[in-house]
Order: sequence, then C-alpha cells, then structure tokens
Amino acid sequence: MELPLPLRRAVDRELDGVTLANLAAAAQKLSQRYRDERHDGKFHVVSAQDALAYLAVRLPATYAAVRASFVTVTEARPDFAPKTFLDVGAGPGTALWAAADCWSTLTDASLVEASPIFRDYGEKLTANAHLPHAVWRIADVTGENFDFAQSDLVAATYLLNELASDVRPSVLDRLWRATADTLVIVEPGTPAGWRRILAARQQLIENGAHVIAPCAHQHACPLQAPDWCHFSERVARSRMHRQAKGGEVPWEDEKFSYVVVTRQPAAGTQARVIARPRKGSGRITLKLCRPDGSAGEQLFSRRDGAPFKRAWRSDWGSVL
Repeated sequence: MELPLPLRRAVDRELDGVTLANLAAAAQKLSQRYRDERHDGKFHVVSAQDALAYLAVRLPATYAAVRASFVTVTEARPDFAPKTFLDVGAGPGTALWAAADCWSTLTDASLVEASPIFRDYGEKLTANAHLPHAVWRIADVTGENFDFAQSDLVAATYLLNELASDVRPSVLDRLWRATADTLVIVEPGTPAGWRRILAARQQLIENGAHVIAPCAHQHACPLQAPDWCHFSERVARSRMHRQAKGGEVPWEDEKFSYVVVTRQPAAGTQARVIARPRKGSGRITLKLCRPDGSAGEQLFSRRDGAPFKRAWRSDWGSVL
C-alpha cells in the first residue's frame, strides 16, 4: 500500500533538506520507544526531529494498517456513509487521510491529540488538501473531565498502547459514548497488542457493542497463546524511509491487530482468513475465524469447485 499522492508530497516537503544521520538516529530512538511501550508520562514525539522521524518511518505503516481496518468496514457495511469523524490520539492526522480515502461522505473531522508538535505537523500536512473540514483539539484523553462530542465514525489507532492499563477502561467508555455508529480501534500486531484489543472488545460488547470485524462472531476469542490474532499490510518504502531505517528492500510488512464495533449489528457474518494462506498444487489451506465462534484450518481442493476458487482468491484478512 502506498500513501495518497498529496500526502506523500506533503511528507516529502517536510523531509526536504533533513540530515539523514539525524533522521536515522531519531527514527531508531522513536522505534525503540514504541517497541518498549513505555508509559513514563512522556510523549513519544517531543521534538521536531522526532516528528520528522515519525513522518518518514511510522506514518506510512500507520496509514496502511488504519486504512486496511477501515476497508473492512466498507466491506461489511457498504451502505455506511459517515459524515462526522472523531480521531482520538490523532498524531499528525494519519487516520483522517485514510478515512477520507474510504468515505467521500465525510464533511467534518475532530482530531484530538495531546502533542502540540504532532498537531503542528498535522496542520502542515493537511494544508490545502481536499479533506473534510478538520478541527484540532489539544487535550489529554485521560483527564477526568474530558469528553468527546458524538461522531458517526470514531477511531483510536495506536492509542491504547500509550496509555497505562488502569486508565484504558475509562477512555474506552468515553470513546463508546462518543460513537454514534462505528468505532475502530487499531493496535500493534503483537501478542500484547492483541491482548489490549481483546480487553477492549470484551468491555465494548458488555456495553452493548456489536463486533463486525475482524471477528465473525460475538463469542470469546477461540485463539490461545502463543497464537494471537493479527494481520499484515505491505507498505511501500520511499527512498528516505529506506535510508532512515537502514534497509534496502523497497517495502515492509506492518503487523496490526484491530477491532470494529457498531451500534447496530451488520447484516450477515462470514468467516475471515486470519493467517497467510498456504497454497499447494491444486489445494489451499486457510485458517479461519468462523461465525460459530470457532477457529481452525480448512483445506480446499480443486474438487471443491466454486468454494476452492473463492478460497484461492482470498488473502490474509479477507472474508470467505
């Protein structure tokens, strides 16, 4: 997946003239903070150099994971036409670009971000872009008196991993109260990220939410550690991206876990492919999450006819 051309050009403008050595050092430091999932009360992005490193190495991957999660909503609910969008923990506005790419009906967006630096770069990236009208709000989402206005579509992407575990439930309650229709939560595709998604999923179901993706059911997740539910999106790397990460391959795979819940259940549920398909001569094995609450592998061969053809065209994350 590649960034939309206007966003790619805006990022390139911000990175123009940046010293590669400084960018690579900042990128390495930033990546380490994200991997460590530090909760030390400090922002991951505290300087302009940090923000530029994020634009170079994290924004493309975040965009890919968020857009892939949004696409599952368009597939499950092709009639969904949100007008208002709330992004909590918006960073530099990455999810706004992904949402606008999926729903032309969006007219207004509220972007909540605690980091003024992120807000400043987000405004630079969106200047003169054909995007929904956006209002930025600098706020701490963990504040006791903080609340959000209701929006049709609400997103919290790579947010829970930055919050201490004891404040996540209250933040989730506020997110759900702010959701007029659909809430999308995305986390890193690690076992720890999956556990956060599971906890959020359970809390939201108890509050009356209906899961429409990626799960094919409302039951408890059937997967057991060391297995975990996650997905992968291939991300195109720019030249600066490759140089900042010291890589030569023109792409990378972003692993992510996510959950989508709605106020109303979607019509019909289908099994979802939850691992990379294994193909052989005239056969394919898919690992499926099924509507009955089970998960497991299923073999399809040419003798199965149409089901085999559908299985052969499927990919990790698609519905069957």
